[in-house]
Amino acid sequence: MERRKVPTDARWAATVGYSRAVRVGDRIWVSGTASVGPDGAIQHAGNPYKQATRCIEIIEAALREVGAGLEHVVRTRMFVRNPGDWEAVGRAHGEAFATVAPATTMVFTDFIDPEMLVEIEAEAVI
Repeated sequence: MERRKVPTDARWAATVGYSRAVRVGDRIWVSGTASVGPDGAIQHAGNPYKQATRCIEIIEAALREVGAGLEHVVRTRMFVRNPGDWEAVGRAHGEAFATVAPATTMVFTDFIDPEMLVEIEAEAVI
């Protein structure tokens, strides 16, 4: 099967060696996605809701590049720095995925950049 990759502008991507998303057949995997701007800087420092919203915007754009959309998402994982931010991150996720209602997990962890408050990954099936 053909393997289609969506590149990422994240400054650590070259070191780690990954794509924003990969599509093989009818399946798509979107890497953990942080609130990164086109310049590689973390956007919305200190605001977990806006960071989560930005993560989902990037995920949606990656899905569109390989012929899918948020409506095709079957699984998400939200990685959150501070447990107290769960509701803000969850609200952003709920706004984007309310009608899709994918299987999901929220994990509390640390990140590569101290300004990152949230990272979201997704899996989709067309």
